[in-house]
Amino acid sequence: MNKVMLIGNVGKEPEVRYYDRDQAYATVRLATKERGYTLQNGTQVPDRTDWHTVRLWNNLAKIVERYVHTGDKLYIEGRIRYVSYDDKKGQRHYMTEIYAENLELLSPKPASQPQAKPSQNEVNKADGGQDESVPF
Repeated sequence: MNKVMLIGNVGKEPEVRYYDRDQAYATVRLATKERGYTLQNGTQVPDRTDWHTVRLWNNLAKIVERYVHTGDKLYIEGRIRYVSYDDKKGQRHYMTEIYAENLELLSPKPASQPQAKPSQNEVNKADGGQDESVPF
């Protein structure tokens, strides 16, 4: 099984479906970017964007449903799967998918959301203690 790690941006709202009561399945389109560069002879190689289909199940799918939106930056660890199917005309199509095993949200939370954890200065002030950054 081929392992893969990707960092990229979500291209459109994730699709989440439920089956067997509480079991979830999600599909995310993730764009990764390879920066362009200049060859020694001066030839410009442009940026390259690759699109990946990421499949997530159960708890990861539920996290995607609640927290992941278009434009968010994600870190994905998973396995590469090669899939083929025949369309109505009998033509064979090939797809590469990422079956996610781990997901990390890399986009910062919007400023309008309250902090999940107070800073140490806020804790010190609430306890009546002194700010440790003050030298006297």
